[in-house]
This record gives sequence, structure tokens and C-alpha cells, in this order.
Amino acid sequence: MAKKWVYMFSEGDMTMRNLLGGKGANLAEMSSIGLPVPQGFTITTEACTQYYEDGRKINDEIMGQAMEGVKKMEELNGKKFGDLTNPLLVSVRSGARASMPGMMDTILNLGLNDEVVAAMIKGNPDPAFERFVYDSYRRFIQMFSDVVMEVGKKYFEQLIDAMKEKKGVKFDVDLTAADLKELALQFKEEYKKQLGKDFPSDPVEQLKLAIEAVFRSWDNPRANVYRRDNDIPYSWGTAVNVMPMVFGNLNDESGTGVAFTRDPATGEKKLMGEFLKNAQGEDVVAGVRTPMPIVQMEQEFPEAYKQFIEVCETLENHYHDMQDMEFTVENKKLYMLQCRNGKRTAQAALKIACDLVDEGHKTEEEAVAMIDPRNLDTLLHPQFDAAALKAATPIGKGLGASPGAACGKIVFTADDAVAWADRGEKVILVRLETSPEDITGMKSAEGILTVRGGMTSHAAVVARGMGECCVSGCGDITMDEENKRFTLAGKEFKEGDFISIDGTTGNIYDGVIETVDASIAGEFGRIMDWADKYRKLKVRTNADTPADAKKARELGAEGIGLCRTEHMFFDEERIAAFREMICSDTVEERKAALDKILPYQQSDFEGIFEAMEGNPVTIRFLDPPLHEFVPNTEEEIEKLASAQGKSVQDIKDIISGLHEFNPMMGHRGCRLTVTFPEIAEMQTSAIIRAAIAVSKKHSDWKMVPEIMIPLVGDAKEFKFVKDIVVKTADLEINKAGASLEYEVGTMIEIPRAALTADEIAAEADFFCFGTNDLTQMTFGFSRDDAGKFLNAYYDTKIYEADPFAKLDQTGVGKLMDMCLTLGRPVNPALHAGICGEHGGDPSSVEFCHKIGLDYVSCSPFRVPVARLAAAQAAIAEKEEAKKNGFVDEETRKMLEEAAEKAEAIAKELAETSADIARSGLEALKAGVEAAAKTYKENRKS
Repeated sequence: MAKKWVYMFSEGDMTMRNLLGGKGANLAEMSSIGLPVPQGFTITTEACTQYYEDGRKINDEIMGQAMEGVKKMEELNGKKFGDLTNPLLVSVRSGARASMPGMMDTILNLGLNDEVVAAMIKGNPDPAFERFVYDSYRRFIQMFSDVVMEVGKKYFEQLIDAMKEKKGVKFDVDLTAADLKELALQFKEEYKKQLGKDFPSDPVEQLKLAIEAVFRSWDNPRANVYRRDNDIPYSWGTAVNVMPMVFGNLNDESGTGVAFTRDPATGEKKLMGEFLKNAQGEDVVAGVRTPMPIVQMEQEFPEAYKQFIEVCETLENHYHDMQDMEFTVENKKLYMLQCRNGKRTAQAALKIACDLVDEGHKTEEEAVAMIDPRNLDTLLHPQFDAAALKAATPIGKGLGASPGAACGKIVFTADDAVAWADRGEKVILVRLETSPEDITGMKSAEGILTVRGGMTSHAAVVARGMGECCVSGCGDITMDEENKRFTLAGKEFKEGDFISIDGTTGNIYDGVIETVDASIAGEFGRIMDWADKYRKLKVRTNADTPADAKKARELGAEGIGLCRTEHMFFDEERIAAFREMICSDTVEERKAALDKILPYQQSDFEGIFEAMEGNPVTIRFLDPPLHEFVPNTEEEIEKLASAQGKSVQDIKDIISGLHEFNPMMGHRGCRLTVTFPEIAEMQTSAIIRAAIAVSKKHSDWKMVPEIMIPLVGDAKEFKFVKDIVVKTADLEINKAGASLEYEVGTMIEIPRAALTADEIAAEADFFCFGTNDLTQMTFGFSRDDAGKFLNAYYDTKIYEADPFAKLDQTGVGKLMDMCLTLGRPVNPALHAGICGEHGGDPSSVEFCHKIGLDYVSCSPFRVPVARLAAAQAAIAEKEEAKKNGFVDEETRKMLEEAAEKAEAIAKELAETSADIARSGLEALKAGVEAAAKTYKENRKS
């Protein structure tokens, strides 16, 4: 039997998301619950995969089934594809299983050609209908040329602008039927000029090319960037949805809109959306015309609006989540074209999740699972300082499309945003309106400001998804993109000028406004409490200063997983002493120099121990190669030479001698201690003295400092350094007359350490995976240089993600799992964590949960992200276990306890029954004996 590649909407439902994509599954589901959906069909995601396997071609079997779908669609709708009497026009839309707004392609009004257009007009003499037909035709030619044939839409926009200027009108809707007919002719001429061939007139050919274009768009640059940012595998593919056109641009009794059942910016439970009369959906999302608020639809189309409100309630109650919907009204009749769980800001996500629990739609666990942990970042970033904001006067106002505050230098193109950001500049991307091609520039910018577009424009939707500040639809701006300048409030702003934008209020300010850290409370605290309730992984932070440690504690960190001591050496007084140590000729001179640093180190550690309030603190010994600490300028070299009593040339020779061809694999980490044991002695003394001092002040705190030895590759190497630590630490503890526990462990960042983990575990108290270096050494490329060639690896699909941002679970992850498998049987008390950048990446946190790490450690502002991701990992594991008939550890223990109680009760009952039985037998025996005796006596008498 042939594989099924095509499903009518009546054949699917919401559970078939992986096969039908999100849009197809939801169209099928809306159909099944009786909502007004134009009946069409979906070509599966598997067909997309097959398209790529077949060398980017649609095979005959898939196309054959698609045409069968067209026949069924014709029967359902009473129209015929390509017919001159009653033609069926269709839309062709993408629909991946994960929502990717604006990333892939759509084609509307497909099936039109000169003959069909003429026949449609002939059948309806109304001049308004003629205008509608030519409007649909010119839209189709432009969209097909751009999306399917990759002829830039700018060519067509220039023709439209020229026509509007010639006719003296501002908007497309003001163009007449004759104007649009002339435009359609110009568009076809432009098509032939660009491609050297006529615009295709065969509807079947149009359909095949459009389906191919949607499949092809799965691999377009913007979709690839979006997938990498959102952990969407390339292998998923996209579905294609083909459905009959309904026309919002038919007349003034028609229109189109986008709406959300709750405010996607704040989470407030109210209908929010926009509507345009006499328009198609692309007009709303592209921001070409500024739409009216959704509530005004009630005045224009009261019956359709009333039905739409009922549909909103039905969908939210059905999906138990905030819905994002696209719809069209044709001659006052409502049609639903899409629904999905709506993209929302982090602030809105928290409020909606809590409200859904309070309303009975979700359990606590479901609420935790529905929030994207990455979006929490946006809650934790700076906002405008209240005092500075009060003193500032807005120069303009748009729509607050995505909350947050941003200030930076103005740039006008996506490419400039990327280039300026790469050189360290903070920029605001200012555009007439954004398009999907601008995605990389939008990512690089601090914020986005657009002249056109509403709350559901491309800029607004994508910015909210990325958690980036956005102000849209500031129509007071007079834009001159060609010369890279705009005018607002009578002032001309040029590229490089500073502006500030408020994505909550929509206000725009001249110059820079000071920012402050965001404050978090309310729903954030409630969601975090739920996350902590369900997660198993502990969450620590990477912090090198008391201020960082304090901030991390405020955000829920349960300790420090990585304190990098080298960052403490760069203060002016300390670096001078450390350079003395580097340039010393004898052990005594090195110790004398290190003695100057010891009090600073101790003070630093005391501050960090205080900030952590008795929670675990892991301190890593000096890691970088020594050449990073030597002077670079002539002035600094002369100063060091003078302090050391050496010549300038002597110092230069020492510096030259520290040069390494590959310093990241050179004389660093524990290798420094093997060469210069006195460095480890000084750092151990500082750690132990600090811990003792803080313990005396806080006797109720359980202080157990964790001393971490970096870059270990051999058990003997670890033991050598550990012996120095233990000897020094015990001496300090005895000298202070104190009682202090401490642990000595290692970073696992060299593949050999993972491969010999059983040998190292015999000596180590803990392992901590330094996945930045472990990734670097496993892949064999430098994280500092990999950016030069990784894009080529993404383009060729060798890698789907940056292995330094998202943990490589196949290779690096296998080493981690192997390390634990080898190490824990040797040392059952061994605890293990991760402290690379991956500790704050949600998919990496999930992997850490799966392999049984005890904690993850990440930067302070990523702590809430890790807490939520850890909870989601535990909840997902529990759900998966239920699905497979297994139970989680907590439930297993509960069942075991219940079984033990049941067994005890059964045993007690058995014993009781036996006692009762014995008593009964004895009573019966006594009764029988008594009866026999009486019988004998009676016989005698």
C-alpha cells in the first residue's frame, strides 16, 4: 500500500502535530469541533523530508496525492481548480510542528491567470468586483514571483509606489481597477525581465512550484537562524497546507485580522488584536497599513464579531492556553484560517500560566512546563532608571510592541546592525517595517523601532519571541532610508546618533537614558516556587565577586559551582605582585610575591562565603597560562623591571619565554601547580583562612569549601596537587585550632579525564564538568576561532547548533555519561555538576538531569532559567515514565512503602486468623468432650 502523504482536514486532529505540522493539526482540530474552516488538505512533514531526500524534487506519488486532495476540495467547495466558470483559488502555507512565525513562506490567490481573471470579471459586472479581481491578481503575481521564483519584491514595490505617486494617492486601496490591471501587466513584464520567461499560467504548475517553494523555505537562511535559536531540529521538516481562498479584500463588507485571546505583552485576560477592512492577511502582519483595534470590528461586522468572540472562548477552553488566531471575513461571514498557542513575552507567560492554574485550566506542573525558560532572560535585564525617565521627555510615541528598555546608536539595515554589534556597539535598528530577512539584524540590535505596523506586525511578533524591546508603528517619523536618516519632532537623526526606546509604553527618547536592574516578584516568584518544588537538580552560579554571588542568591542560586580566582588578580596592586611572582628567580622570591596577594585572595573569598550564606562554594585554582598576566606596554615593562631590579631586556626575555604556540593546551591549570607548587599553597591558605574566619562569625553555617583543581588529565597528576592542598589545608586548620571540613575535586575538561574517571574518582571528592574546554578539546577546535568557519557547518547541516552554546549530547555528552558511569561505583559519595556556559542552556540542563548530575552552575542572570529548565526536565521524565508504564522514583518509593504496609497488615491478619482458628478448635474440642461426658453420664443413669 502506498504511503499516505496527504490528509484532508477532516482526517486529522491536534495529536498529529508531528505529521501535519502545528497549523495543519490545528486546522483539522478546529474542523472537528465545528468551527468555520475552509476545507482543504495538508501535505505531511514526511513529504518535506522526502523532497530533500529526492534532491529537492516532489515525486510523482506526492504530487498525485496532492491533486487527489484538490479534487476532494473541489467537491467540498463546489468550485473547480483552473475553471473559467467557477474557479477555485487556493492559498499554500507552511506549517512546521513548532511555531515559526514569519520564518517560512505563504502564497495567496493561487490559480489565477489572464483567462480566469477575465472569466471572473465577465461573470460579475460590478466595478468593485473587477477591482477586487485585479487586486488579487497583482498580489498573486508579486507573491509568487517573490516567494516561489525568488524575484525580489522590491521591484514590485517600486512599481506600486510609482503608480500611487502617478495617481496622487497614499494607500493601495485608493488605486482603481484600471490602475491595478495596469500594475498586473507591469508585474508580469517585470517577471519576464528578471527571469527571461513568461509568468506561468497553468494552475497545476503554479501549485507544484508553490509546494516546492514552501518545502524549500524550510531551509532558507532566516528559518535556519530561527531553528538554531529555538532548538528546532532540521530533520522535522515543514508541512504544506492547501486551502480554498476566502477573500478579505473582496469589498468593504470583508476584512482580515489577527487576534489573541489574552494580551501577549502583559498576559491580561482580554481580547487583543487588529483588523483591516478590504484587505488580505499579509497587509496586517506586514505592517503595510496601520490596522484598527479588534473591538472596532464589532461596529463594522457585528454578527461576525459576535461569532468570533464565541470562537475565541471555544478555542481557549479547548486548548487550555492563550490562542493566536488568524481569520477572514468575506461578505460578513467569518472564516478561521489558523490558531496556535500564542507567542508571548516572558512577563505575559508568567501571568498567563498562573491565571490558567487559578482558572482550573492547568496544574502547577503543566504551568511550569508551558513556559520557555529562555524567555526569562528578558525579565532580568535592565529597565530605564525611574528618576532618569521622569526627567526625560519623549520625542515621539509608537506602539509598545515588546516590553523592555533599550538605548543605542541608530542603524538602518540588518547588515549594519550585525556589523556594528560585532565590534561592540549597542545599536537600535530603525526600519520602515521589518521583514523576515531582517532576523539577524534584529537579533544583534538592543531594540527595534519601526515606522509602520501594529502589535501583530512582523517586528512585534518576532521581537516578543526573542524577548527584545520593540516599538512599532511610529507614523510621525519621516524616513529617508537611502541616506540613512530620519526626522522626528523636528530633529534630524543620522546613523550613529543615540536614541532610547521603551517597549512597554512605546515612548521614544533622544539620547541615552540610564538603566537599572529589573525587579522581579509576583508571578515570577510563584512560578519559581513551583519549579523548585518539582525539580531534582540543584542550581548553582558561576560568580567571581561578592556582588555577583549576592545577585545570584537573590535569583535563587543554591551555591557557587565555579569561582574563577584568576579574575581576582587583575587589580592594579595585585597584578603588580603577581608579575613579580612570574619574574622571580627562586622559590623564596615567588613565595614573597605570593604572600602579598594572599590577604587580597582571603578577603575576596570571605566576601563570597558571606554572600553564599553557608551554601556550597567551589573555588577553582588558577587556570590561565601565565602569559595572560604579563605587561604589554613599554611603560609597564619598565615599571616591572625597576621593581624586580632587572633590565628591561631581562623582562622582555621572560615574557618571550612564556609564549606558547597553543596556550589553551599549554602551561596552565594544574600544570602550573606541578611547576610552581607555591601558587596552590597560597590559594589553599587563602581559602581555608577565609572559611575559618566566616565560620567563626556564623557558627550556624555549615562551611565546607570545595577546592577544584583544573585541567587534570591523569590520576597521578590530580593526586600530586591534592597532596599539596591537603597538607597546606590541614596545617592551616591545626594552626587556627579550628574544625573545618573541605573537599578536593577536579574539573573534567580533558577527554582523558573522562576516560580514566574511575582512577581519578578514587582520589576526588567531586567532579565538575568544564564543558567549555571539554567541548573545545573533544571537537578539536578553538572556541575563539570556530566562529570563522561554523557558519559553513550550519549551512551544510553538518552542525545544527553552536556546540559552545548547546551541549553536544552525542559526543561531549557521551564522555560525561561515561565519566559518571566509571567514577560513581568507585566512589559512591562522589557528587558531580557542570559549570560551563551550557549550565544555563535549557536543552543542556535537561541532558544533565537525564545523566544524573547533582547540580548545574551558570551565570547569575541565567539561574532562574536553569531552575525552570531543571523542573521541566523532571516533569517531562515523569510524564514519559507514565506514558511507558513506568513510575518515577518518588512514586516508586511511595508504592514500595504501601506494599510493605500491605504486607504487614496481611501478615497481622493471617496471625490473627490463626489465633482465632486455634481458639475455635480448642473451644470445639472442649465442647465435644463435655457433651461426651454428659452423654456417658446420662447412659449410666
